[in-house]
Amino acid sequence: MDVRRAGERYRGGDPASGIESLHAFSFGPHYDPDNLRFGAVLACNEERLAPGAGFDEHPHSHTEIVTWVVEGELTHRDSTGHRTVVRPGDVQRLSAADGVRHTERNDAAVPLVFVQMWLAPLEPGGEPSYEVVHGIADSTPYAVPGAGALLHVRRLAPGERTAVPDAARAYLHVVRGGVRLGGQDLGPGDAARITDARDLEAVGDPAGAELLMWEMAAG
Repeated sequence: MDVRRAGERYRGGDPASGIESLHAFSFGPHYDPDNLRFGAVLACNEERLAPGAGFDEHPHSHTEIVTWVVEGELTHRDSTGHRTVVRPGDVQRLSAADGVRHTERNDAAVPLVFVQMWLAPLEPGGEPSYEVVHGIADSTPYAVPGAGALLHVRRLAPGERTAVPDAARAYLHVVRGGVRLGGQDLGPGDAARITDARDLEAVGDPAGAELLMWEMAAG
């Protein structure tokens, strides 16, 4: 188990424009050849957008982009004609395939916080696709078949336990609160990269916790 702390994230974005980005993996000018990916996960970005701020239209290709809103509302537009407002509890997936362009903005009057995760597809190419699942339940994993991965959302009460998926690779990100995991305490923004996870549990701290966990096969 490789624990990466929130304070180790690469700082990006454009603070003068109301954009703050914290990157868990090698990203843009923060090139680190030893931190390019873990399993299918290529990026896990914590994004904070001030009211009226956002990312102008930009391209993606050969990437599965999964977004989890923590606070506020995210307005998404893309070149395939989708326009959606994504709220806390929703999971958004954009499969970039051969190429797609999109815009992400905070059109609300309150700050927006979201976690965006990029996954490598099993096969390149294809047609872009998009979906939003509203109000995803803790008991229902969200499948990203294009990347061979499952996303588990867990909201833990104080002291509540949840199993980390038994998998060749598991990636756990603490959205809020904290957990005890494998003898270590993890707080907001911390993450654990776990290889060959077996019989591992996360326990919510006195404030409880919200977790995102990726379950991935080998390869």
